[in-house]
Amino acid sequence: MVALGAGAAACGSDGHPLSAKPYDAASQIAFNGPAGSQKADPDKPLEVTAQGEDGRITDVTATDAMGRYVAGELSADGSRWHSTAPLAAGAHYTVRVSTEDDDGSPGRKVLDFATNQAAKKKQLKVTFGPQAGKYGVGQPVTAKLSAKVKGKEARATVERALQVRSKPATEGAWHWVDSQTLHYRPKDYWPTNATVDVHSNLDGIKVADRLWGAAAKPLRFTTGDKVVAVTDAGSHWMTVYRNDQQINSIPVTTGKPGYATRNGIKVVLGKEYVVRMTSASIGASDFYDKMVYYATRVTDSGEYVHAAPWSVGSQGSANTSHGCTGMSTGNAAWFYETVRQGDIVKVVNSYGADMDPFGNGFGDWNVSWDKWRKGSALLKNTKEGRSSVDRARLRPESA
Repeated sequence: MVALGAGAAACGSDGHPLSAKPYDAASQIAFNGPAGSQKADPDKPLEVTAQGEDGRITDVTATDAMGRYVAGELSADGSRWHSTAPLAAGAHYTVRVSTEDDDGSPGRKVLDFATNQAAKKKQLKVTFGPQAGKYGVGQPVTAKLSAKVKGKEARATVERALQVRSKPATEGAWHWVDSQTLHYRPKDYWPTNATVDVHSNLDGIKVADRLWGAAAKPLRFTTGDKVVAVTDAGSHWMTVYRNDQQINSIPVTTGKPGYATRNGIKVVLGKEYVVRMTSASIGASDFYDKMVYYATRVTDSGEYVHAAPWSVGSQGSANTSHGCTGMSTGNAAWFYETVRQGDIVKVVNSYGADMDPFGNGFGDWNVSWDKWRKGSALLKNTKEGRSSVDRARLRPESA
């Protein structure tokens, strides 16, 4: 008890430099921000430098009124800090600078300033998909931009601002499909029964010359069980798994020669109780015009898993369709009720072409993780799992 008392007294000693109240560090630093009521140019980076030889900068944090941090770098010798991310236009910022002198005594200075509104700006709007709801574990997140974004720096600015977080957490990344479209997916499928939150910090941020980010509506969706249907076109059977346990095995027929079903991983896009299918829709030489029931769509071009009572005799033994996966009405009804949008349908051992990664539904899972990361402006040249940007910006975290 004596030693504890002595220790407490020592920690409270006025002579210890760390116990002193931080002094006003105004004379130790220089700031390139505006003075008085003037406003800063958001196109110019922030810079804080140490003045004289009797002190150094130990830390700088800059945040706007929305709580967004401005990324920055502090030199090893503490002589200079500068921002490495763009400022938002029409925003108010607070900069907190910590210093220390030669004796180790702490200094502090808080700086406030506002930025000008962007003149004659063009807004970059972001629309997230899918809509709020419950989906399968294969559902990608989409971000549609209102204007084209080109160039590594501009795309990196957009990616930094588009945040995806899941609970439970899982690793994921954005991939640029084209100059106006990004997709986000995890390395593996989403966790079962997860909550995924997507939002944008792009509002007021300069993306490119005369192009500034606008506010965006956030998105929240959840996932259900992991449901994967594997269709073996060679054996003419579909096996359905829930959470990696087999729950059904169904005889099917897939595309006949000339109309072979696409190989690869597809994501359920939606379900329609009845669909009219005609030969004209795919340019088939043999005429057909049918009302098809319990139709589960897996491509934009019209590939379905559906009831095909006219081909029951071939199901389990031959491929006779024009590219769809056909099964009995009872099995199709079961499949229709079992799967939801975002579930996985995988076709193997077909003579058809491979599923396109983009442009015909969601073929995102046919892209290897290494190639997927190369489609990110932030991760293209980084080592997997090691980048601070990867950890801080693109890996979903628990709330």
